[in-house]
Amino acid sequence: MEGDWQEVSFPEAIDFREGPGILAKDFHDEGVPLVRLAGLDRGGSVLTDCNYLDPNKVAKKWNHFRLEKGDILVSTSASLGRIAVVGDKGVGAIPYTGIIRMRPRDGRLIAPFIRYLLEGPHFQRQAEMLGAGSVIRHFGPTHLREMTVIVPPLPEQRAIAHILGTLDDKIELNRRMNETLEGMARALFKSWFVDFNPVRAKMDGRWQSGESLPGLPAGLYDLFPNRLVQSEFGEVPEGWEVGLLREFASMTRNSVKPQQHLDEVFAHYSIPAFDDGRTPVLEAGEAIKSNKYLVGPHSILVSKLNPRIPRVWLPAAADGPRAICSTEFLVTEPADLGHRSWFYCLLTSEAFQTRFRTLVTGTSGSHQRVRPQAYMALPIVAPPKELRSLFAETADALLSRSQAGRHESESLAALRSTLLPKLISGELRLREAEQSVEQAT
Repeated sequence: MEGDWQEVSFPEAIDFREGPGILAKDFHDEGVPLVRLAGLDRGGSVLTDCNYLDPNKVAKKWNHFRLEKGDILVSTSASLGRIAVVGDKGVGAIPYTGIIRMRPRDGRLIAPFIRYLLEGPHFQRQAEMLGAGSVIRHFGPTHLREMTVIVPPLPEQRAIAHILGTLDDKIELNRRMNETLEGMARALFKSWFVDFNPVRAKMDGRWQSGESLPGLPAGLYDLFPNRLVQSEFGEVPEGWEVGLLREFASMTRNSVKPQQHLDEVFAHYSIPAFDDGRTPVLEAGEAIKSNKYLVGPHSILVSKLNPRIPRVWLPAAADGPRAICSTEFLVTEPADLGHRSWFYCLLTSEAFQTRFRTLVTGTSGSHQRVRPQAYMALPIVAPPKELRSLFAETADALLSRSQAGRHESESLAALRSTLLPKLISGELRLREAEQSVEQAT
């Protein structure tokens, strides 16, 4: 341990308190937010899926649990520590049981540094060792009282928090930009192929030949009909096809056994990886115990597990390790490969997802699935190929930029994973880390 770095007991350095156990009967439609585990998901708001409490009851019973800006929230189960930082919107909220609020006990620690301490190997080893449970391990205040933390001098804490925070900020900026780009593609899809706005504009006389409207260049005028006709979906543009998904796409099940390729590194598209930022995990075959599906360069992955949680993944087509995915994904490939982005926007549209969710089987809320045959038999509305191709040109540009941002974030996250344990342990000099971050950002 370097110079002035000190190992102290966890309670001596960090003030922590687990949220109270509150019954469902105390929940309201509005009031003081009650932070749930969903609020600790990466990139989201701490108020995601929150419940609400009566302000008067909070004042009487739970006022001392209220959160302050900069507080660190940590889950007590699953990954042994999902971590979130309380921002402006979370101030005054109450954390639910299963969430531990942490803040500096005194001036020896700064709040931004705590989250990196918790992600460091010293804390994680203790959490694994002390955590209880054989399937889903958990830890709580009792375990924290037995732990220690390694505290560097304040200037080094600030420098480490700045270095890692710079990477976190860039990753978060990319995430927001990626959401915006994908949102633009999906909004255009909805306008053209769900709401049929170009057709309605022609019907109402708002769009005339040779004129342009926002999102509708004059050159597209002749590609849209000027009538809606009845179908099993209700009104659809005249001449557009209503057919089954299997008429426009195929589902592949090319299986691979990674355990037979012990030294090969795979790009593994899994359900947890999707939930953790849609970044495939690079794993050696020996670490992957179950069979997987191969992911082709034109594949779109649709999760059949618990369809109430939409998981549609557009893998990046790139050279590198062989791509494989969980068998919980329906590996879908459009018949017209140039229409991949049109198909992706179709599968992510709320209209399609609503129909997809009706196919669920199983009674357990955590193990509901969609049968592949039912998925392929879903009806869709398909415009002419020329219109799909023109949409794909626009969507490809947006989604390519999104994928480039996601690829950059993967590289930044890998750098972060390399730097964090070395910085937290004092193994790496700060200047070297700063140079690495400057080059990456």
